[in-house]
Amino acid sequence: MRTRTTAVSTGLAAALSALLVLAGCTSPGASPGGSGAATSPPTASTAPGGAGGYEGPRPQDQNLLAWTGDPNDAGHVTAQSVAGVAGRVTLVRIVLRERTPWSNIWLGLAGIDPNARLSDCYLGVYDARGTLRASTADISPQLMTDAIAKPLPLSKPFTAEPGTYFVALLLNGNWATNALTLKSTGAGISVNAGLTPPNLRYSTVLTGQTSLPAGLNLAEQSTSTINTGWASQWYAVS
Repeated sequence: MRTRTTAVSTGLAAALSALLVLAGCTSPGASPGGSGAATSPPTASTAPGGAGGYEGPRPQDQNLLAWTGDPNDAGHVTAQSVAGVAGRVTLVRIVLRERTPWSNIWLGLAGIDPNARLSDCYLGVYDARGTLRASTADISPQLMTDAIAKPLPLSKPFTAEPGTYFVALLLNGNWATNALTLKSTGAGISVNAGLTPPNLRYSTVLTGQTSLPAGLNLAEQSTSTINTGWASQWYAVS
């Protein structure tokens, strides 16, 4: 009797096993050739962007590598007089979280002055030590045409390690204050909340410059011009 009971139990187990395998192969969501486990859609906790499944715009969404802020928020237009900014180096801080090959600085040009006489205008990149890492050629011609966001190439591209950098703008020449304008991501006064030199997010240094110097003393960052309404420009990296 014991031998017969064992044989029956073994047969039932084998049949049950076969049914389970068959059910796994035919169940909805099973992976062909796989273990038969169904694939579930990502939940809010596993979806990109965290618990809500949403993350704000990233530079990569627009084929850029980094930016000082979402260009969709760069609605403000900033303008300054020749007396206010000509010859000053204007700095906007940008923090890179990963190693980034840097070939262009994107600038949001909001308006042009067709009667301007521009010369010795440059964009550049300084690191946290105040060392000039790269700069453009004279961008005066590009500031006279096409009021759009535009890439301005660095004369010598470089690879930026993670850390703090400063995009530098130098303007020279003559222009109408409310004609030559740039897109901005924030008011000059509030953008530096909680910060002091040499880590200001927006500042100016030096006067009387016709080219970007090889080095800056970032401890000399000033907000005197910033506080007159020269609001923080929008920049991006590509």
